Amino acid sequence: MPQDIDRRSLLTLTTLLAATGSLPALADNATAPSEAPRKGMMAIPPDAPKIAMLIYPKMVALDLIGPMTVFRIMRFDVQLVWKDRNPVSTDVGIPLAATQTFAECPADLDVLFVPGGIMGTIDCMNDAQVRAFLADRGSRAKWVTGVCTGTLALAAAGLLKGYDATSHWTVADLLPLMGAHHVEGRVIRDRNRMTGGGVTAGIDFALALAAEIGGEEAARAVQLTIEYAPEPPFANGTPQQAGPERTVAARERRKGMDAAAKAAAETAAARLGL
Repeated sequence: MPQDIDRRSLLTLTTLLAATGSLPALADNATAPSEAPRKGMMAIPPDAPKIAMLIYPKMVALDLIGPMTVFRIMRFDVQLVWKDRNPVSTDVGIPLAATQTFAECPADLDVLFVPGGIMGTIDCMNDAQVRAFLADRGSRAKWVTGVCTGTLALAAAGLLKGYDATSHWTVADLLPLMGAHHVEGRVIRDRNRMTGGGVTAGIDFALALAAEIGGEEAARAVQLTIEYAPEPPFANGTPQQAGPERTVAARERRKGMDAAAKAAAETAAARLGL
């Protein structure tokens, strides 16, 4: 049964990426030049907004794939960036590889984006090379963005000091340690910073950002294309909905990870002089 589930997951992701023109992001195809025209893909206009989406080991794939799908349908120039082109692991076992290295990523971006994945995020928060890349590109990007725990990496790089922001509900209280103002919400915008809550909020975030960049009607068309009208079977997606008992149980299951995240945030705060 697990093998069948893995095959179905791979088929679903492959179909989605192919439909949105993003298949080369899969590790097996990542060596193909991202700029080369590919048969059957939507052509990316030469003046398309430049989107750099950070990938890293132990990341949550859905944090990336949801927004990436929206951006590709919008015909934005989407690149996956990491230190090198070696595949990185994801929570679902499907490796992804960069289409650009840090050195190859343009200095001036329209959007810098960081997905989540708590243990991988902690590594990024503690990695001087990652922090330096984010701080450099973020200092000039028109939009500095992230979803889920990825916003902690932005904060650790000093990019959320003085800004309203959100994160996954389990670690959002760490944002103020690094100078951000935590605001509850699925998508929070403060000037040119836009952050999203946990995992599935990435699609809401991407549609909101798509509307800012490409216009509301274009973003509405994408929403209809991907049939994004969630009707979850349970009202259990936030601590308020889940109630105290389930929320405490969820925190208990991840207390080790969250403690490590707090330690990384405290280290970042000291480094930032906060």
